[in-house]
Amino acid sequence: QVQLVESGGGLVQPGGSLSLSCTASGSIRRALAMAWYRQTPGKQRDLVASVTSSGTADYEDSVKGRFTISRDDAANTVYLQMKNLKPEDTANYYCYERLLTFDGTIDDYWGRGTQVTVTS
Repeated sequence: QVQLVESGGGLVQPGGSLSLSCTASGSIRRALAMAWYRQTPGKQRDLVASVTSSGTADYEDSVKGRFTISRDDAANTVYLQMKNLKPEDTANYYCYERLLTFDGTIDDYWGRGTQVTVTS
């Protein structure tokens, strides 16, 4: 059974910083794509940042220059460093990992979400 557990959300003032992490556990052979999404009530879940297995990162336009995604394949962990946070960054943040398990299956997995609130 594969599980993704996020940590690092919280309350921060505008201009502040937060770091999120997400670690996958279970019968994992290798992590493929990793990403962070965010969602606000009543809206769809949107991609914030992604990183391929070769380390190529991509970002949603509004977070470019402020957010950095990184990964530690040995730990099956994906990180999101967020700087200069704005109130519009307030959302529930979800990690995503596409994983190859030891039975040869490739599946998509999601964390349960961690709330980030940016307010003065």
